[in-house]
Amino acid sequence: MRSLDDSLPLKLLKAREAVMDQFRPRLHAHGVTEQQWRVLRALNEHKEMDAGALSKRVAILMPSLSRILNDLEKRGLLKKERSSVDKRLLNTRIRPKGRALVKQIAPHSETQYNRIEQALGKDTYRMLMSELDNVIRILNTNKKCAPE
Repeated sequence: MRSLDDSLPLKLLKAREAVMDQFRPRLHAHGVTEQQWRVLRALNEHKEMDAGALSKRVAILMPSLSRILNDLEKRGLLKKERSSVDKRLLNTRIRPKGRALVKQIAPHSETQYNRIEQALGKDTYRMLMSELDNVIRILNTNKKCAPE
């Protein structure tokens, strides 16, 4: 068995935590969790999404996403409604209050991205993003890596 120092899932978790430590304080200061922030960002970018597509876009499982959507709707940050075409689909869209919150947090978020890019170096940052995209693409399409 590989040592924990060579555990890819553990290294990815540690890297995620190191990155999120840069963003969490500002999100929490605005009363937003990182998962809620991902939802608000996605809806701010895409205007409206059905819950299934949103779940995939922000990497949050549907049961958790349902709770997040309910909370954000209660706070007036987004609107949920059943599709008029297919009642099984739950459409979500960001509301003006949600857009205002994104607009308020976004400059800090961009500053943190710039600091991370500076710390890593632009070339390393771009390479890291590209390699992570490759890992995601390969492991999602190459079923030979899937458990038997």
